[in-house]
Amino acid sequence: MTSLTSAQDDVNATATEETNFCSPDMCNLLKEFGAMKEKLGSMENRLNDSENRLEESENRLKESETRLKESENRLKESETRLKESETRLKESETRLKESENQIVELRNKERTKVIFSAGTGGKGSIGPFNTDTTIVYKTVKTNIGNAYNTFTGIFTAPVAGYYCFTFFYHSGGKHTTSLSLYQNNNVMATTYDHRTTFDGADNGGNAVFLQLQQGDQVYVRLGASSHVWGDDDITTFSGFLISQVSETTTTT
Repeated sequence: MTSLTSAQDDVNATATEETNFCSPDMCNLLKEFGAMKEKLGSMENRLNDSENRLEESENRLKESETRLKESENRLKESETRLKESETRLKESETRLKESENQIVELRNKERTKVIFSAGTGGKGSIGPFNTDTTIVYKTVKTNIGNAYNTFTGIFTAPVAGYYCFTFFYHSGGKHTTSLSLYQNNNVMATTYDHRTTFDGADNGGNAVFLQLQQGDQVYVRLGASSHVWGDDDITTFSGFLISQVSETTTTT
């Protein structure tokens, strides 16, 4: 392009010099050639301007694409942090619900009180019978929770947990004494005294800690051919809830 311009300048200078000595046709030709040269230079300038603007536009486009990628990356990072926050929030809500459930369970355990104590009542011998017989302790001293049935003599666990039971007796020495505490159909504790001819009276008892599930039954049975002395105070059956536990705990 530089060589062409120099050549055109040389031609233009020559044409200018020859203008004073050229013929009319030659002068017109030289003038037209000079006009074409000016138009060519103008077009070259416009072309250069266009190329510069195009380069600027391409640079701006690259910058925009770079900023767009950066924005997309920041958006992805924000979405990732949002998901992590949502996950932590769900975990916190789950732990909160578990804590609330535990609090409710503890409050329910605190509100659940089971205590009973009862005597056989009457004044006289109970037994002997030909078969084992469940003793009905008719004189109720306390029955918080109403778990003890005064008509059957059976305690039914209202909740799963750990319980303590005691049973005591008074009897005469002329007959054998045999008392057994049952959990459902299983003997869990026994108190016993042999028949004697020289012992006027006997007193005895036993105690046991049991892990019960809701609905388990506990009762005292008088052994066949044995007896106890009926009374409000000295032949008794008592029990209370020590600690409530969940059903899953009692079965593991």
